[in-house]
Amino acid sequence: MTMLMMMMTSAASMRRELSAYVLSADEDVTVVEAAAAAALLSGAVTRVTHEKQIKSARSLTCYCDGSCPNNVSNGTCETRPGGSCFSAVEEVYDETTGTYEEERTYGCMPPEENGGLLMCKVAAVPHIHGKNIACCETANFCNRGLQPDYMPKMTTAAPELPVHSESVHTVAFFASIVVCMSVFIVFVVILCLVYRRREKLRKQPRLINSMCNSQLSPLSQLVEQSSGSGSGLPLLVQRTIAKQIQMVRLVGKGRYGEVWLAKWRDERVAVKTFFTTEEASWFRETEIYQTVLMRHENILGFIAADIKGNGSWTQMLLITDYHEIGSLHDYLSTSVINPQKLQLLTYSLASGLAHLHDEIFGTPGKPAIAHRDIKSKNILVKRNGQCAIADFGLAVKYISELDEIHIAQNTRVGTRRYMAPEVLSQALNPQQFEEFKRADMYSVGLVLWEMARRCYTPISGTKTTTCEDYALPYHDVVPSDPTFDDMHAVVCAKGFRPPIPLRWQEDDVLATVSKIMQECWHPNPTVRLTALRVKKTLGRLEADCLIDVPMKIV
Repeated sequence: MTMLMMMMTSAASMRRELSAYVLSADEDVTVVEAAAAAALLSGAVTRVTHEKQIKSARSLTCYCDGSCPNNVSNGTCETRPGGSCFSAVEEVYDETTGTYEEERTYGCMPPEENGGLLMCKVAAVPHIHGKNIACCETANFCNRGLQPDYMPKMTTAAPELPVHSESVHTVAFFASIVVCMSVFIVFVVILCLVYRRREKLRKQPRLINSMCNSQLSPLSQLVEQSSGSGSGLPLLVQRTIAKQIQMVRLVGKGRYGEVWLAKWRDERVAVKTFFTTEEASWFRETEIYQTVLMRHENILGFIAADIKGNGSWTQMLLITDYHEIGSLHDYLSTSVINPQKLQLLTYSLASGLAHLHDEIFGTPGKPAIAHRDIKSKNILVKRNGQCAIADFGLAVKYISELDEIHIAQNTRVGTRRYMAPEVLSQALNPQQFEEFKRADMYSVGLVLWEMARRCYTPISGTKTTTCEDYALPYHDVVPSDPTFDDMHAVVCAKGFRPPIPLRWQEDDVLATVSKIMQECWHPNPTVRLTALRVKKTLGRLEADCLIDVPMKIV
């Protein structure tokens, strides 16, 4: 009795521990594990009582079918003391029908712990499918009426949809078409965006990528095809063109000649006619234009030169490209410009002068050329907003291989208002070609000053803009037609230079241009900037995209 109480106490302790284990288990413990634990717990509790009951238990006679001992066929069996009767059901595969059918068996269950006790408890586990068992020990043949529930196995997989190989190929084909079309559309869209961007940049008057006329006229094609060396048309072609020119109207007149608008085969050209006393200027300018590799987009395009006469009069012609806007002097007199246009004008002027000043080595090569008469009236404005340098009647050529300076025998001495201090004081050394280039840069500084005055900037705190009236350099200190003495007194003796308004420092472009012009008109020629340095400085300067809108100029 004492031993039985100890064992029951031990079983109760095991029940508490197992219950604590089940309650403290992770939430992931399944219902199956809980049922199994309960079955083991129940078995542990009844283990002791079962052994005692076996000793006092009697034998049972059970109904048997399909599980009779020794294959007896009388349908009965007798258990050993402590045994029980059972009724079982199981799912069996029928080979003849190809299906699973239930099969019920009846018989005697042995009393052993690993037999009857545990086998009869298997039905308590809920995850058992396809078989079930029920036990009884109340009376003989008690299992005849037992009908344990039959729970078929859930082994049948969900039916799969039939997939044909042809449908797979069709889907793959259409998918590849969709992918290819998508890639093609994306590629086309990218190409269109790149093309539109390039067109937009090409049409904008940028500094380096300036607007250029892509459609060449017949005359331009003739020049391009006939001047492979960049020195103009052949002389015979020039004379033929000169004879076919039809004068239209006079567009300008100076002290050395006239400029006419003319037509050649319905194309507009400019014809400069020289007075008979200016034959040296015509000859010199023709010679400069016909220099090898002279052609440049910022130098006036040369077409032909000829001399016409009938014995009583002589007419010297110089035929060039026609630019309807006219000279920079005329353009600034009637128009105002924004900082972006100022940058384009100054950069193109520096670019053309840098090409003129530079010597190109090779076969053929180009000599270095100094203009000697840079002023706003000798600079033309093209339709695309760029400058074109013209009038080379006083130009000087320098050939470094021979160390020769070709100075034209010309009575003209240039425009006194734009003369450098060393020219006014007659301190320029004609044997040093670099001094001619430095004198050109002084004149460039004055031209930049003329441009900057007409560049408008906004007035702080208002929606209006302002700029200065157009004026020539030194307009306030010398007469309209100054003499050498007038200019020498102002430029050399007094050291005057054109004034720099304070508003120029408020804009990046104007501030840069004002700094350049002051370095260009420095009294010491060796300190002045070169044309190439001015070009590079303006080329690095990026102007903001300013929109031309009507503004009130005050």
